Amino acid sequence: MKATVRSRMSQADAHYGGNLVDGARLLALFGDVATELLIRHDGDEGLFRAYDAVEFLAPVHAGDYVEATGEMVRVGATSRAMKFEAWKVIAPRPDLNDSAAELLAEPVLVCRASGTCVVPKDKQRLKAGGRVSHG
Repeated sequence: MKATVRSRMSQADAHYGGNLVDGARLLALFGDVATELLIRHDGDEGLFRAYDAVEFLAPVHAGDYVEATGEMVRVGATSRAMKFEAWKVIAPRPDLNDSAAELLAEPVLVCRASGTCVVPKDKQRLKAGGRVSHG
């Protein structure tokens, strides 16, 4: 099972000089992806328990569009192991003018992570296939 969200990094996301976006913003996108995966799988938002690994691989700036994807790779009784990637797909072009931007010919992998989420048994509402379980 996979899920994807795309978001534009705003000026409010720029935390450092040069309009550099804080890496925590990318982790927030991964959290949104994880929540969607848990809702689709279990009918509940669940909880993000821990990241196993996080790699920041390229800078993200205000104005960039980032696509975050996630995949549930292992399902236990209550735990859900997931892998995530964030790709920069659109970047501003201030060298052309103050509102220019372009779709990147090749998306840039900016972050990769893996982690574990938990959905307590009493919160799991869905059976395989996405049908509500009543008991």
